[in-house]
Amino acid sequence: MTTRASSEAVPMHPRPPASRRRRTAAAVAILALAVGGAVSGPLAASAAPPKPAPVVTRAALDPALVQGRGADVPFLEQEAENAKTTGSVIGPARDAYTLPAEASGRSAVQLDPGEYVEFTLPAAANAITVRYSIPDSADGGGIQAPLAVSVNGGRAQTMTLTSEYSWLYNQYPFTNDPNADLLHPDWWITECGCVPGAGYAVAKPFRPMHFYDEQRMLLGKTHRAGDVVRLTAPKDSPAVVTTIDVVDTERVAAPHVRLKAANVLLFGADPFGKRDASAAFDRAIAFAKSHRLPVYVPPGIYSISRHIIVDDVTIEGAGNWYTIIRGREVALDTPAPDGSVHTGVGFYGKEAADGGSTNVHLSGFAIEGDVRERIDTDQVNGIGGAMSSSSIRGLHLSHTKVGMWFDGPMHDLVVEDNIIVNQIADALNFHTGVTGSTVSNNFIRNTGDDGLAMWSEHIANSGNAFDRNTVQSPSLANGIAIYGGTDTTVSNNLVADPVREGSGIHVGSRFGAEPFTGTLSIADNTTVRSGTYELNWNIGLGAIWFYALDRSIDQADIVVSGDHFLDSTYSAMMLVTEWGVKDVYRIDGVQFRDIRVDGTGTNVVSARTAGSASFENVDVRGVGHWGVNNCGAFNWDWANGSEFALADLGGNDGVDANEYHPGTPWLAPYLPNLITCNDRPPVVAPPAPSTW
Repeated sequence: MTTRASSEAVPMHPRPPASRRRRTAAAVAILALAVGGAVSGPLAASAAPPKPAPVVTRAALDPALVQGRGADVPFLEQEAENAKTTGSVIGPARDAYTLPAEASGRSAVQLDPGEYVEFTLPAAANAITVRYSIPDSADGGGIQAPLAVSVNGGRAQTMTLTSEYSWLYNQYPFTNDPNADLLHPDWWITECGCVPGAGYAVAKPFRPMHFYDEQRMLLGKTHRAGDVVRLTAPKDSPAVVTTIDVVDTERVAAPHVRLKAANVLLFGADPFGKRDASAAFDRAIAFAKSHRLPVYVPPGIYSISRHIIVDDVTIEGAGNWYTIIRGREVALDTPAPDGSVHTGVGFYGKEAADGGSTNVHLSGFAIEGDVRERIDTDQVNGIGGAMSSSSIRGLHLSHTKVGMWFDGPMHDLVVEDNIIVNQIADALNFHTGVTGSTVSNNFIRNTGDDGLAMWSEHIANSGNAFDRNTVQSPSLANGIAIYGGTDTTVSNNLVADPVREGSGIHVGSRFGAEPFTGTLSIADNTTVRSGTYELNWNIGLGAIWFYALDRSIDQADIVVSGDHFLDSTYSAMMLVTEWGVKDVYRIDGVQFRDIRVDGTGTNVVSARTAGSASFENVDVRGVGHWGVNNCGAFNWDWANGSEFALADLGGNDGVDANEYHPGTPWLAPYLPNLITCNDRPPVVAPPAPSTW
């Protein structure tokens, strides 16, 4: 495939590079002092170099480029590639199955044992989050390795890294075994351009992915802005290489205390995690409901390895840094009626068929699961069931299958101010008949499927909104995906760095979803480094893409307005119909207006369907190829033109990279439906995004 930057794949067990010989002025100064000599002049000045200024980013961008979009988070993000290091920078590169591709900003730092990376605090902080990757074990079970964390050269704390929840391989639904043969030998694979026959063997490990994880650490005291945090891979580390992607620093407030409450400690919960706390939580919930009190979970680690059923109850933790609810994945003796073969830690509303739950309010705690494989029938999600007239705020969810999966019908749920990371599948999914609900100001990173999704299977979702969320680095599928539904809003979100088989924002008539009806507003969002290579079609996807597979997309009033598509790997906007139904289904009437396209590897618009779209005030720059790739439905009616028509409503500024007619407007006068089909033009990297 043609990609933005060439980069060799990083192997599962990278061999450390040859020892580097370094001789610095500081080392000479130390030697001189050791023998009693004085150091002065230029050498003395170099012995205490100034601290590097911190480079604070959002989704690896200058924050000014995404102001007002995405989640307002309590931490400040610093990319390792911008920090001081004795290690090596990898990337930037966007090839799937490589460490740079899954890194924030498509670049990271690798440390051999003994090497370090340093971050200067941009503001006072007492806590850090480190996004990292270490190698898998030979059998796929993962390893653990230490990382030394020190501030200003002081005594180091040890952060324990693990690869037990990362490194998946092979075809969907993936495996932990790097030595496995093809899971579906009868499926087409791009690697050979075939359905493998007898004697064909894929290179192993086949399609490694989901490399990264993250760990949080309280530093024990508040350090000042300008202090230097050093992360060191110890010389005796069992990890032959440690990859550091991002460090988030923050000042965590004191624990929240609720005195007038059903405190779980009074009902026998063990705050040290040695004894199972499930029954104690059940007792506290029952008491709280009967006495109209909230449940309070003070600081501690609580062991729970099954679902806690919640209805008409408020559960408050001391804050998600302090109250940790942790559970093992447990195999069931017999499959559950819903097909689950495991259970695990999770807070679940009652099933919709049983009336669902109402008036549930969860806040201020972390849920840490133990999910290491993808089994789609398993209910091993952090939050699940049906919850109406409810709220979920301030949680931190990691290592579950899906952070929050809601099965409706249900209504009026508010999900805000949460952090959902390191999921095997989605971060959040509104599934079936969810209405009047909002998801806002949530931070999502490293999902194994769609970050945020609304899936109108069987019963349409209606009147829902995804607003002001940040979604970074989904290793599979899309940042935000809408599958059918009525009166949906996707607004003010920031989506960055999807890796494969999806893109930044997706509108899909697929997976048996109900049709799009009413209005669909996709407004004031920003995508960056979106657009991935679709393996099955062997083409690049748009930063936003519409896909008609199960039915036409032609009933809703669809407006894409105020969005910014930055540094798109392929096209910015794409509309496509599956080849087998190309003369049956279409995409009609999509309105694009007040759009900024700052850099595309190929086109501004790619149309591979019958239908139409209109464009007004779509300003572009940095186009890699032609403005429009119009293949229509591939019937090649040269006399009448493409089956897809583009309407120019004015104000569409900027030029394409037409080598035959330089300076041609991207939406040229000879359109609307001239066939200009070139699905695989060379990818041309545009300049980095900048202020418009």
